[in-house]
Amino acid sequence: MHRFVPDEPTSTKRSTTMPLTGELARIDDELRRAYDGECWHGPPLREVLKGVTAAAAAAKHPQITHSAWALVNHLAAWVGVVANRITEWRPITEPDAGDFPPVIDTNEVAWAAALDDLDRQHRKLLGVVAGLDAAKLDATVPGKPYPVAVMLHGTAQHYAYHAGQIALLKKLVG
Repeated sequence: MHRFVPDEPTSTKRSTTMPLTGELARIDDELRRAYDGECWHGPPLREVLKGVTAAAAAAKHPQITHSAWALVNHLAAWVGVVANRITEWRPITEPDAGDFPPVIDTNEVAWAAALDDLDRQHRKLLGVVAGLDAAKLDATVPGKPYPVAVMLHGTAQHYAYHAGQIALLKKLVG
């Protein structure tokens, strides 16, 4: 089986060398906006995460199940799954580390590594989208009842959903 390995962009800002068109361009734009661009709904995920310390990221609130850190680990893991479902073209039901990979160390170095992993997974997904044949957008994701386009739009929605949770956590726990 041929495995597609995308080039990993160094930035989440769109390159002008190979412009995407149509639905791929819209998906690319939606992913970038939800992650670190201009959103109509409020701040993007990376803006919400700016200035969050390791202590604040690890803090929990009794009315919210997960910490900001747990949400970052969760997002990184699932963005990786989305990219791998497309590149490996096989059913993947859950990230290897689980739905919410555990937060083990809660120091600033570990927090920076968690944010770096999220950035890396996002860039990987952008590389996959950049290399995707538009015809594949309508193909059903292996093991799922929906097409690739729905999964990719859902990833941007996933960013927005958890950005909102993290913004709320920042207000509640400081």
